[in-house]
Amino acid sequence: MAHDPFKAICAPRPIGWIGTCDALGIANLAPYSFFMPISSQPNMIAFSSEGLKHTACNARDRGEFTFSLATLDLATEMNISAAECPEGVDEFALAGLTKGISLVITTPFVAASPAAFECVTTTTVQLTDRSGSLIDRYLVIGEVVGVHLSQSALVSGRFDIVKARSIARAGYRDYVTVSQTWEMPRPDDED
Repeated sequence: MAHDPFKAICAPRPIGWIGTCDALGIANLAPYSFFMPISSQPNMIAFSSEGLKHTACNARDRGEFTFSLATLDLATEMNISAAECPEGVDEFALAGLTKGISLVITTPFVAASPAAFECVTTTTVQLTDRSGSLIDRYLVIGEVVGVHLSQSALVSGRFDIVKARSIARAGYRDYVTVSQTWEMPRPDDED
């Protein structure tokens, strides 16, 4: 098969636009499509890195990271921040993004994003394959300790992903934009 369909089949995937700082306090920003929420109460998110990249190292070593929601309005900047840059390059500056100031941790988030999380790293683990051999893939888990929401993305007190124009990865070089939602009550919901 000319193209591995794995990432296209496991789609759409929200983009974990992860902010970190290195040991010198220089900000780093990179998008991760292997990203997801993994728990509520406490709210926790995870991303995995294909190789021990700056983001995973920084989140592990400094014990914190941020997540900023990638949106259609910020797609170009998100893509710029995906560049493989040498250590010490500030991708916020590279992409022309203003840094949001976190309240609980010291790592910045994307100020223009309609939603951002401040996270404390709880676990970083190198993954293994089915034979138990270590592979060059790393899972980072963080507990959400702060939330930033833009009033422009709220409707009747609820965060509206259509209004925010959230984007997600859909495999290959394809992206999708959330343009419609629909509701389906669960069988055990009360009237």
